Amino acid sequence: MKKHLIAAVVGGIIIFLWQFLSFAALDLHRVEQQYTPKQDTILSFLRSHLTEGKYFLPTLPEGASAEEEQRFNEQMNGKDWAIVDYHARFNSTSMPMNMARGLLVNMLMVYLMVWILQRGGNRHSFTTIFLSTLFVGLISFLNSAYTNFIWYQSPGIWQELMDAIVAWGIT
Repeated sequence: MKKHLIAAVVGGIIIFLWQFLSFAALDLHRVEQQYTPKQDTILSFLRSHLTEGKYFLPTLPEGASAEEEQRFNEQMNGKDWAIVDYHARFNSTSMPMNMARGLLVNMLMVYLMVWILQRGGNRHSFTTIFLSTLFVGLISFLNSAYTNFIWYQSPGIWQELMDAIVAWGIT
């Protein structure tokens, strides 16, 4: 158990350092946070037309028929679209708290991976396979959706968790 915890801490720190390099030092994710000089105009427009939430534009209203969806998709082929993740107010982000949460998530991911690797080999019971796949789902959720949620509070986090658990649990 002690070795697993040491591996989780060391591996979590290594992932955390890469995340720092990727997001801050090397700024590899700038493309996801581009600047526009029209930001004040856009935000003013969004503020007057949207409530807090995530929007896929354009889309059909809920309850559209399969025929309407097919026709819509054919008409939209090759046209512009957007995903708007609108928040009504900017919450002061707590850099130390967000970083601590990210580090803890990284350690948990590594601990789960160590568990999977330790249980490998010739053990092929249903329980081991089932738990291994659940942990892979949890690892993928924590690495992507939850890490992004820490910073951006995007809607749909519970659906992402459900998708990971259900999909990998069934797997």
